[in-house]
Amino acid sequence: MAMTGTAPWRSPLRAPPPTPSRGYNSRPRGLVPAQCRPWPRPSLSSAAVACPRSEEMARLERGSLVVGGRELLERAPPSVALRRPAVVASPGGAAFLGATAPAPSSRHVFSLGTLASGWKWLSLFRFKIWWMIPTVGEDAAGVPAETQMLLLESRSEAGAALYALMLPVLDGGFRASLQGSPENELQFCFESGRFILDLLDSEVFELKRTANFGISVGISEEYSGGLFLGDPEVQTLEAVDAVFINSGDNPFKLMKESIKMLSKIKGTFSHIEDKEIPANLDWFGWCTWDAFYKSVNPVGIEEGLKSLCEGGAPPRFLIIDDGWQETVNGFKEVDEAFIEQTVFAERLIDLTENDKFRGETCKNLGDHVKKIKEHYGVKYVYIWHALHGYWGGVLTTPDAMKKYNPQLVYPVQSPGNVANLRDIAMDSLEKFGVGIIDPAMIYDFYNDQHSYLSSVGVDGVKVDVQNVMETLGKGFGGRVALTQKYQQALEESIARNFKGNNLICCMSHNTDSIFSSLKSAVARASEDFMPQEPTMQTLHIATVAFNSLLLGEIFIPDWDMFHSKHESAEFHGAARALSGGGVYVSDKPGVHDFSVLKKLVLPDGLILRAKHAGRPTRDCLFNDPVMDGKSLLKIWNLNKFSGVIGVFNCQGAGNWTYPVKENAHVPTTVCITGDLSPSDVELLEEISGDDWNGETAVFAFNSCSLSRLQKHQTMDVSLSTMTCEIYTIALIKVFGGFVQFAPFGLVNMYNSGGALENVTSTGDCSEITIQIQCRGPGRFGAYSATRPEICSVDEHEVEFKHTDDGFLAFDLSHGSSQDNLRNIEILYRAS
Repeated sequence: MAMTGTAPWRSPLRAPPPTPSRGYNSRPRGLVPAQCRPWPRPSLSSAAVACPRSEEMARLERGSLVVGGRELLERAPPSVALRRPAVVASPGGAAFLGATAPAPSSRHVFSLGTLASGWKWLSLFRFKIWWMIPTVGEDAAGVPAETQMLLLESRSEAGAALYALMLPVLDGGFRASLQGSPENELQFCFESGRFILDLLDSEVFELKRTANFGISVGISEEYSGGLFLGDPEVQTLEAVDAVFINSGDNPFKLMKESIKMLSKIKGTFSHIEDKEIPANLDWFGWCTWDAFYKSVNPVGIEEGLKSLCEGGAPPRFLIIDDGWQETVNGFKEVDEAFIEQTVFAERLIDLTENDKFRGETCKNLGDHVKKIKEHYGVKYVYIWHALHGYWGGVLTTPDAMKKYNPQLVYPVQSPGNVANLRDIAMDSLEKFGVGIIDPAMIYDFYNDQHSYLSSVGVDGVKVDVQNVMETLGKGFGGRVALTQKYQQALEESIARNFKGNNLICCMSHNTDSIFSSLKSAVARASEDFMPQEPTMQTLHIATVAFNSLLLGEIFIPDWDMFHSKHESAEFHGAARALSGGGVYVSDKPGVHDFSVLKKLVLPDGLILRAKHAGRPTRDCLFNDPVMDGKSLLKIWNLNKFSGVIGVFNCQGAGNWTYPVKENAHVPTTVCITGDLSPSDVELLEEISGDDWNGETAVFAFNSCSLSRLQKHQTMDVSLSTMTCEIYTIALIKVFGGFVQFAPFGLVNMYNSGGALENVTSTGDCSEITIQIQCRGPGRFGAYSATRPEICSVDEHEVEFKHTDDGFLAFDLSHGSSQDNLRNIEILYRAS
C-alpha cells in the first residue's frame, strides 16, 4: 500500500535555496580549510591519508575534482575537501567529499562546484517523501533535489567510457543528498532533523515558479516569512564523509564494489550478498490490497486463494495487507472532505486483530491462518503494519498503548521533499499529528506485536510508511538517529520472532533507511502498481528497473504486485519474471488471466526467479525510456546457465508528469526499432566457463524465433507501445567435440532459463549424452545444431521436434518427485 504520483523524468524541480546557519547549540567538530588535507576523526583516525596523485585515483586540486583521469567538477569552493579512506581497499580511487561552513547548523547546503563538460548523468531522486524515480540530464542545474544516487558517464574521443558514481550518504547523525542550483552548481544538502519551514515570501514564489510540468510544490500558507531551521539539538559546521565518489569502466561493477566498500566503512548497513534471503521469494504470492483494500476479510481471502488454486496458479505466499488491525479515527465528522483528510490519521489501539477476524467465519486470526495453510497449501503468511504502528501512529490513551510511552508529535518535511511533490498522506499527518512510540520502548512494541503474530502462525511482516521517521527527529537525536533506532529494533524483533528474515520494507526510499539496513533483505522498488491509472504502467516498469541499480545492491527489490487480468498484464508479468524478486498478484477473487499466470508460475507454486536484480542494460542507463520517443527499455538478468533480456516499449503510454484530469495525457502508439546483443547481459563470465567461444543461441519468447549470434553481434528489435519481448541468451558449447548445444529451459515460461538446475555430459567423441536437470512440467527447448538420436525424461524415451534452424523441443509431463525436477538425457552419436 502506498500513495500515487509521479514527477518529470526530465526537467525536475530545482532545489530550495541555500540556508544561512544560525545558532551554536552543539560543539563544532572543527575546521579543516585545506583541500585534500586529511580529515581527522576519532573513529577513523588511521583512515585518512594524503590524496593520491595517480591518474586512476580521485584527487581535488585547485578547485578541480578529477576521477579516473578526467575532470568531473570544476570551480569547487575552498571549503570543499576530499578524504580517502584507508580502512578498506579502494580500487578505482574511492573517496569522500566533505565541506565546512562558517557556523554550526542542523542544515547546510554546500556547493561542490560546476559539472565539467562532456558528462551526462542519471539521477535517482525522491520525487515524493516515500519513493525514488529516475531522471537523466547533462548540466548540474537539472539535478533534482533529493538525489540519492548520481551515476555519470564520460566518453573519450576514442569512445572509451568512464563512469563516476556519487552517493550522498549518512555521516554520523547527518544525512546528505545532492541537488543542482540555478547557477549550474552541483550542491549537497547536509541535514540532521525535521524542519521548521519558514520561507521568505520571495523564496516561496521562486520555489513555486520553478515547479514546472504541472507539479505543484504544495507549500502551505502557514509556511511563509523566514528561514529553514533544522533540529537545533543536532548541529555541526562540517561534513566529513558526506558524498562518496568512485569511478570505473563498468557501471554495474562500480556500483557493487562501491556499496560493498561503503558497507564496511560505515558499518550501518550490509550488502545483499551478506544477508539472509527469505525463502518465500521463490514461491508465487497473492496480496489482498488491490483485491479488497481495507475491506479485507477472512471470507474474501479464502475465495481468492481458492480461485487461484483451482486455476492452476496456487499461491504459496500470502500478504494480508492493511485492514486487519484494531484502529480508530478519533476526529469528528464535520463533512465528507474533512473525513477524507483524516483517513491517514487513523491510529492503532491494540496489537491484535479487529472484529472482522473474530466471529462466525473464523474464531480469530490464528484460526484463519491455520485454515488457509491446511486447505490451500499456503506456506508463508505475511501481515502488514506501519513502522510506527499505523498511518497515524498509535493512540496515546488506551491501556494497551500506554506501556510504550507514546506521544503526539507533528511531522514536518525537509525542504528537499517540499521542493518536489507533496503527498496526501503527509499532508494529513502534518495536520493531525502522529502518535509515536518512545524510541526507548520501540523494541518492546515490535516484540510484543511480532511475538503475538508468530504465535498465531504468521510467518513475517510487510512494514510500511517507513520514511515518516525522517519528519519526527526533533527531540530524538535527529532523523538519522531516530530511523536507526527504529530500524535496529525492527530487525532484532524479526530475528527473534520469525524464521528466515521474513520482512518486506516499504515506503522506505530515503537513505536514512537504505543505509541503516543491516539485515533487511527485501524492499519495495517503487510506488504501488496502480490498476486504475493507465498512464502509470510504463512508468512503473521503468522506475523499478532503474531504482534497482541502487536498491539491488542492498536488497532484493520487490517490483510490487500487479493484476493478471488487466490491459497491461503481459507487460507487468514479463517484467516481474526478470526482476530477480518475488512474483505476486493482487487479483480480485475469480478475476484472473491464467494464460499470463502460467507463464510465471509452475503448477506447484514455484516461480523461476533469476539470480540478480533486474536492471537496465548499459546502453539504456542515460536514456529516457518513457518520454524521449526513441528509446526502448532493455532489462537484463542472469540464470544459472543463461542470460535473459526483456525489451519493453514504454514510449507513448504515459509521462513523468503527475496525472491531472484537466491535463490528461493522451496515449499514443509509437513503433520503435532498436537493437539487442548478447553482450547486453552483464556478468556472462559468471556462467560461461573456460570452454565457451562466445557463440550464443537467442530464443525470443513471444515470436518463438531462434537466432545464432556471437557475443558482440546485434539484432534488430521492433516493438509498438506497451508491448515487450523476452530473449533467452543461451551459451552454445561443444560437447564431445561434435555436438553444438545450448539449453533454453522451459520455453513456455517468460524466464525460460530459470528452470535449468544442472547441465552435464558423459561420453566420448563417438557418443555423447547431455544430462539436464530441469524443473517442470512444461515445454523444454534447446538449440542443437545436430539432430539427436534419443531424448528421454526420467528414463522414458519421449517424442521430440527438431527444426532446420536447430530448435529442439519436447514436453516434460508432471513428475512424481516432490520438487518436480525432471532428469533429461539427450543422446548423440557421431556420424
